[in-house]
Amino acid sequence: MQWEVVIGLETHTQLATASKIFSGAPIAFGAAPNTQACPVDLALPGVLPVLNRGAVERAIQFGLAIGATITPISVFARKNYFYPDLPKGYQISQFEIPVVQGGSLSFVVEKDGKAEMKTVNLTRAHLEEDAGKSLHEDYHGMTGIDLNRAGTPLLEIVTEPEMRSAAEAVAYAKALHSLVMWLGICDGNMQEGSFRCDANVSVRPVGQKEFGTRCEIKNLNSFRFLEEAINYEVCRQIELIEDGGSVVQETRLYDPDKKETRSMRSKEDAMDYRYFPDPDLPPLMIAQEWIDRVKASLPELPGAMRERFVNDYQLSEYDAMLLTQSKAMAHFFEAVVTTAGKEQAKPAANWMMGDVASTLNREGIEIGESPVGAEQLSLLLKRIADGTISNKIAKEVFAAMWEAKSSSATLADEIIESKGLKQISDTGALEKIVDEVLAANAKSVEEYRAGKEKAFNALIGQAMKASKGKANPAQLTELLKQKLG
Repeated sequence: MQWEVVIGLETHTQLATASKIFSGAPIAFGAAPNTQACPVDLALPGVLPVLNRGAVERAIQFGLAIGATITPISVFARKNYFYPDLPKGYQISQFEIPVVQGGSLSFVVEKDGKAEMKTVNLTRAHLEEDAGKSLHEDYHGMTGIDLNRAGTPLLEIVTEPEMRSAAEAVAYAKALHSLVMWLGICDGNMQEGSFRCDANVSVRPVGQKEFGTRCEIKNLNSFRFLEEAINYEVCRQIELIEDGGSVVQETRLYDPDKKETRSMRSKEDAMDYRYFPDPDLPPLMIAQEWIDRVKASLPELPGAMRERFVNDYQLSEYDAMLLTQSKAMAHFFEAVVTTAGKEQAKPAANWMMGDVASTLNREGIEIGESPVGAEQLSLLLKRIADGTISNKIAKEVFAAMWEAKSSSATLADEIIESKGLKQISDTGALEKIVDEVLAANAKSVEEYRAGKEKAFNALIGQAMKASKGKANPAQLTELLKQKLG
């Protein structure tokens, strides 16, 4: 039987405010346990929550960025469940009327070796508070409770079940991660819990319209774990069904050491949480004037920047999409083009997505940490364009620039000069090299004249070797063709 995978993601995005969503307590990471929890967070008798305006503005920013509807009147509800790190015995969240409804997010995903555009529709994004944290280690057999995170502002972003593979889910999560950082509403630090994904996974026979029974995998805080957890869960469910069993709706955790999911608890439905409007919080009223002010303050969004890159720099939509997956990468590219000139836009894009991206990945760093700056890369592109060096030699120069870790704006020129890498464009020098190669490779000359085109490439290779890679390829090719008649 052929199976289809169905995936929906719920992403908890910690909003980059200075204080918590319903209190004035700070949210700095790494503080000693229970030092950032005030009476509101501790649910002491007589305290009342007060909504953080900054959290609402960040939710509006996100909604506008994805083309969603900003609900003019939304309601906070109490989500009732009992757990040691939930002081009130309920979580303040939004249920029936969230602040953001609808919207979509487009991204690039690799499929069968090809890059494709995919758009995932979002169901909603709602504001809520985070719970505290239970610590089960180093407490002499006891569990410690740290309430520093209690009340931390979250925007929970929920997709429709429209993803059909772990690769699609990861591509979506990366695009969402990039967007919230682009907007500046989240620091994106997954190790600190600022961006966490819950994956709802089910399988169904190909062609079946009804969804299968889903399992939710909680708190995946890395893209690698997200992919591994989904792939394991898909295999587990298919094997279970094919062996005559059935999938039970439940919440599961992912064990990265064993690379498997395991049961955590039976999956609750909305009715189990006994949602009802929070009597301590009035409805959230968002006037159109407020939305307009937030909209005017938004940075240039990835979609608009992609369109501009296509129109202004004549890049393909695919190139523009890749360059705008990160705000820092897009700004770096524009800085290179500003210095090198618009005519260098396509070469700059090729270098950014090629040598620069691969070296960053190898080093495990972001573009903002690149030892080769935008101005330095632009000079390297100019030296390729003016014939000073070939593309092949430029790769050697780039590697040397990376290792040098120098801030010199003329670093490319310095390396070209010190290593003697300047391309040979002198006709007399090239002619001498060609004559020597033709004399030493009479067989290849004979084969070329007999109609074997590959022999010409062999002669080019020998000439480049003789020049130690410094010959101007275009001039060399033209001169060799002339000599061979």
